[in-house]
Amino acid sequence: YGSGMIRPQPPMEYICAECASINEIKPREPIRCRECGHRIMYKKRTNRMVSLE
Repeated sequence: YGSGMIRPQPPMEYICAECASINEIKPREPIRCRECGHRIMYKKRTNRMVSLE
């Protein structure tokens, strides 16, 4: 149910494990480096401050 307004999610930035290039990957898109084709990617760390109590 709902309002029908689904907000599109922004692409996430991933770093290739092989060539270290930064790739923007959208949801439902295959995980693959655009530079070298490697399939192991690391998610870029968030810029938000994290507080541990």
